[in-house]
Amino acid sequence: MLRERVKHILQQGREGQSVTVRAWVRSKRVSKNVAFVVVNDGSSQRDLQLVVDANNPSFGKLEEVSTGAAIRVDGVLKKSEGKGQDWEVHVDKLDILGGCSDDYPLQKKGHTLEFLRDIAHLRGRSNTFGAVYRVRNQLAMLIHEFFQGHGFQWAHTPIITASDCEGAGEMFQVTTLDLNQLPRDATGAIDFKQDFFGKRANLTVSGQLNGEAMALGLGDIYTFGPTFRAENSNTTRHLAEFWMVEPEMAFADLQDDMVLAEEFLRFLFREIVRRCPEELGFLGQHYKNMTPEQIADLGEHAFGRISYTEAVKELSAAKVQFEYPVSWGIDLQTEHERYLTDTVFQKPVIVTDYPKDFKAFYMRLNRDNKTVAAMDVLVPRIGEIIGGSQREDRIDVLRQRMMDVHINPDDLAWYMDLRRYGGCPHAGFGLGFERLVQYVTGMANIRDVIPFPRFPQGVAF
Repeated sequence: MLRERVKHILQQGREGQSVTVRAWVRSKRVSKNVAFVVVNDGSSQRDLQLVVDANNPSFGKLEEVSTGAAIRVDGVLKKSEGKGQDWEVHVDKLDILGGCSDDYPLQKKGHTLEFLRDIAHLRGRSNTFGAVYRVRNQLAMLIHEFFQGHGFQWAHTPIITASDCEGAGEMFQVTTLDLNQLPRDATGAIDFKQDFFGKRANLTVSGQLNGEAMALGLGDIYTFGPTFRAENSNTTRHLAEFWMVEPEMAFADLQDDMVLAEEFLRFLFREIVRRCPEELGFLGQHYKNMTPEQIADLGEHAFGRISYTEAVKELSAAKVQFEYPVSWGIDLQTEHERYLTDTVFQKPVIVTDYPKDFKAFYMRLNRDNKTVAAMDVLVPRIGEIIGGSQREDRIDVLRQRMMDVHINPDDLAWYMDLRRYGGCPHAGFGLGFERLVQYVTGMANIRDVIPFPRFPQGVAF
C-alpha cells in the first residue's frame, strides 16, 4: 500500500506531483462548489488540506466523511492560495477506509489534558499528544545514537529479578502460584520453592546491578528498558511503569561519570531541537514550555557544579522560606534543587558527594566515611533528572555497606564476585526517560509523556 506521509509531502513536495495519502480527518468544510478536508496521518505537526471540487465523483462521498474517519485520497499537489498552509492536494479520488461514529470524542475544539488522559487510546491523534509522542520517539533514537557513537554496547538486562537494586522494597511481585491456595512451609510462610523460579521474584526497579556485570566484561554499556516501582504515589512526577537509561563504564570514576552525564544531556538538548522544531514550537506556545531556542541553549553551556556540603550552605543562606528546613544530612527536596538551578546557577547543575545515610549501598564510600561518590544532575523547573555514582569496588567495604542496610551479601554473591574477580573502579548513572521527555516537552504531569501510563488504580488501557 504505497503512500506519501504528510510530513514528507509538506517538506519535499513539488508542484504537480501525484500523491496518495492515507490519513484521519481533522475537519471538513463543504460549500456548493468545493469542499475542504483537513487531514493528518500522525507524521507531522502540521495538517494537510484536501480540496474536492463539486464536479468530482468523490464529492458525494463527503456526506459519509466525518471528523475521525480514515480515508484514502489520490490527487495532485499544488501550491495553496489559502493562509496557513504551503501545499494542498486537489483530489481526484477519495475512498473511506474507516468511518467514524458521531460520538467521536476528539472534535475540533480545545480539550483538557485530564479529558484526554481518560481516552489515552485516542489522544495520540490530538495536536498535543502527537507532538509529545514524536518528541519521545526522537529522544529515544538520540539516546541510542549518542551511546553507540561513543562506543557503548546496548545491554538487555532482566525485567524479572530476585534482587532489589535500590533496597526500597517497593516492587511488583511475579508469581505463578495460585493466590487462592498459596502453599505454605512448616512455619506457615508462603513456600516460594514451589513457585516458578523456586524463590521470590519481582519486576526490576533498575538494570544497574546486571549492567555492572556487563560493563566489567564489555567495558562500556548502557541499558534502555522498562522498570517498575510499586510506590503508592499519585504525584505528577511518579509512574509505576517507566523507562530507564543506565550507562555503566569500566575503569571510570565520579569525574568520568559527571563528564558523560553532562555531555549526554547537552547532546540531547541540542539535537532534539533540530529533529522536532515544529513540535517543540507548538508545545512552547501552548504549554508555556521553553522555546526551541531555549532548549538548544541548554546544550551550548557548561553545567554548574557544587558539592552537597556547599549546596547546603547556599540553601541555609537563602533569603527564602523553604517548606522543608535545610541542614546537613537531609535529602534535598525538589524545592531545594530548584532553588539551586533557578536562582543560584540559573542553569543545570551537578551536585556531588552526598551523605551516605540516604544513598544506596553500592555507591563508593569517600575517605571521610560520611559521604559517597555520588552525583545528581539537576535541571531548572524539574530538579533531579539524573542520579549516579562511582560504584563501590572494594569488596570488604561493600560487604559492610550491605550489612548496614540489612542486605545479606550471600543473596548477591554473584555481585560480590565482580569485585573478587578482576574488579576495577567503575561508574554509571540512571536517567528516568519520562522525566527527560517531561522536561523537554513542558508537560506538567508525567502521565502525559508516556502513551499508556501505569499508576495506583490505573491500568485501564
